[in-house]
Amino acid sequence: MGFREYINKIDKEGLLRKVDLEVSKKLEISGILKAIEPIPVLFNNVKESEFRVVGNVFCTKDVISSYFGVTPADLIPMLSKAIDERSEPEIVANAPCQEVVETEVDLDKIPILFHCDKDGGNYISSAVVITRDPDYGQNLDFHRAMQYSKDKFAARIVKGRHFYKFLEKNGEVEVAFCIGNTPNILIAGATSVDIGVDELEIANALEPIKVVKANSVDLLIPAEAEFVLEGKVYFEERHAEGPFVDLTETLDIIREEPIFEVKKITHRKEAIWQALLPGALEHKILMGMPREPTIFNKVNATGVKCLDVNISPGGSSWLHAIVQIDKKTEEDGKKAIEGTFAGHTSCKHVFIVDKDINIYDPLAVEWSFATRFQGNTRMVIKDKEPGSSLDPSAEPGTKMTTKIGFDLTKPLVIKGKSFEIVEFPKVDVNKYF
Repeated sequence: MGFREYINKIDKEGLLRKVDLEVSKKLEISGILKAIEPIPVLFNNVKESEFRVVGNVFCTKDVISSYFGVTPADLIPMLSKAIDERSEPEIVANAPCQEVVETEVDLDKIPILFHCDKDGGNYISSAVVITRDPDYGQNLDFHRAMQYSKDKFAARIVKGRHFYKFLEKNGEVEVAFCIGNTPNILIAGATSVDIGVDELEIANALEPIKVVKANSVDLLIPAEAEFVLEGKVYFEERHAEGPFVDLTETLDIIREEPIFEVKKITHRKEAIWQALLPGALEHKILMGMPREPTIFNKVNATGVKCLDVNISPGGSSWLHAIVQIDKKTEEDGKKAIEGTFAGHTSCKHVFIVDKDINIYDPLAVEWSFATRFQGNTRMVIKDKEPGSSLDPSAEPGTKMTTKIGFDLTKPLVIKGKSFEIVEFPKVDVNKYF
């Protein structure tokens, strides 16, 4: 289903809150979304724009798995299969995302949010960005962009990403910033795959989509997106970008970043702007969850049976991974630690637990830490390795960090007290009260 269809669906189910009072795109909408997360909210009356805004749409694994009609435990194998069995989406001539073609570019008419009081400007944070290289083809990715005029943004293009390589190689690149997308497209845009893979084929394998040729650039874009901002990004032309809230909920620094010049805006009739709060639950789940299948596969490749992975919100859905295994040998815990770091190189701390531990319950994980872990035998320290640029404690400029793996599994041979969790009798309390 398309983004609009999904919004209508959760509205009919009574899951969507609506705000009819006039609200501002500057600080007010973001404040309401944060206060009420993870409840989705539709703002029908935006002070600075004729367009509506919706946010908090895909904040949890439960919501995303419900969208696909599966359980949270099914998401990792489903995404792994989609990466391996990619399929080309259907190309159409006419699409909802091009129902309206604006005659002039004026970004001030769009409800691009000003999220926090120290931000450098209005920011797009929910856009799936599509680019193309003559040799590698299309690429799908997430890139934030700070508006600084009626037709220009400073776009944060992280060095090493495929888009950066395209831009460095070609000097300028045609782009389409697509806003208002469903989880298959959002998750595909956040996956880490080899250069040359068109992530729209992953999105199509997760759930069939249609694509259309963009109005003014040579790109295929999601046909049911709410907004599409088309134009070019220039490698040598730079503008200050930042400050902005990062995934870790801390303030990122100001950098000189490439300029994105918007040359055409298309959108649906009565288009709805999709907001995504930086550093909040939706940002975390969409960024971290696509890394879980790579960890899952790498751990299994070590010969250890991996059952589930949770790149947890407490670790900013990026720096911590909790990995559940079916332990068969005493070395399985440390093997799983190595597999996890190989599957997600930005990970800083890894926690390996047994199959009786609920990896989505922080208290259960902490309990296994308290009762099953000994630092002198179950801890792996990897000193000074490249980590994540998102980690404020990493070495500035180099992102070098100390990585630690914690084997929180119980020993296979018990020499002292039992490690089993004792269960109380199951009763139907309704009989008694």
